[in-house]
Amino acid sequence: AYGFKTATYILDDGALNGLSNDAPIEKLRALEDQTFTSDLDFKAALSNALGDDKAKQYEAILVTAAAKMNSVLILCGILLFVSFYAVSIGPVMWVLFSELFPNRIRGLAISFVGLVNLTFAFLVQLVFPWQLSNLGNSLTFLLYAIFAIIGLLFIVAKVPETKGKSLEELEKLLVKST
Repeated sequence: AYGFKTATYILDDGALNGLSNDAPIEKLRALEDQTFTSDLDFKAALSNALGDDKAKQYEAILVTAAAKMNSVLILCGILLFVSFYAVSIGPVMWVLFSELFPNRIRGLAISFVGLVNLTFAFLVQLVFPWQLSNLGNSLTFLLYAIFAIIGLLFIVAKVPETKGKSLEELEKLLVKST
């Protein structure tokens, strides 16, 4: 989120000259050397200069040409997210659920949790493009960071430690605490 928030978008002469010959360069000259601090502001200016259809057609090329951002910070943030997910809640969730649910409902409960997990994954994939185009890059990733922090706090506060405990001990602990 920080990497995208600190990004700027500038269509300078070098960026405009690097565009293909079929790009509407003359219409883009009105935006030359203007600094935009938000991807949403830059895309709105493109729509005003080119019209909605042409702006959508050239949006990816123009954003790439104009973006000045700390790409190493953004790449590291994405890689850290993927690596932390891969060694934590991603795979561990399935083992944890097999330990937390009592034997009599374990199969049904894990199936239900799997359905909820896949439903939310589907919804995130469905909503993500809308978020990027309406909320912008930085706010979208900030929202996901907030949800990750809330999830971490919930896990720390509510999920019991299962290390070194048998399934029977866990069932007694969890049934007693409800």
